[in-house]
Amino acid sequence: MKFCTQCGKSLDHVIPPDDNRPRHVCTSCGHIHYLNPKIIAGCLPVFEDRVLLCQRAIEPRLGLWTLPAGFMENGETIAEGALREMHEEANAVGVEPSLYTVFSLPHISQVYMFFRTTLNPPTFSAGSESLDVKLFTEDEIPWDELAFPVITRTLEHFFADRTSRQFPLHTEDIRFKR
Repeated sequence: MKFCTQCGKSLDHVIPPDDNRPRHVCTSCGHIHYLNPKIIAGCLPVFEDRVLLCQRAIEPRLGLWTLPAGFMENGETIAEGALREMHEEANAVGVEPSLYTVFSLPHISQVYMFFRTTLNPPTFSAGSESLDVKLFTEDEIPWDELAFPVITRTLEHFFADRTSRQFPLHTEDIRFKR
């Protein structure tokens, strides 16, 4: 950030009084601009013994496979955002979303939250951000072509949990060295 959203003047990157980290602070009006992590909401759509994956039509990771997910919008709940993303990317409808995985990625200031949901009805097609959309059994998953580590981890948890039919909430911090 270079300019204050309140008055338009320039910003300094300093530690404000009673704070513990640098923030963007207006040199004129003193307004403190807090930059917080982005929340990515997504779905793990399931139909019978298969999961729905989308092949990305956009960067990053163009052409690789992912679960339908994207940035939350203002005014929606996490579950609403996840279901909206599934509809936008896969033209699919999910029911009974249940929070399943939460990943903190502090190195990129993002939090990923995936909901296990059932496709109802089991119809789908590629949306504008997908090249293709398919249902995969565990053996058919293109493991070497998954777009992001959070997708791999969510699928690994799902297939491991499916054997016991218990689907607890999984939380994990994923840190990459710079």
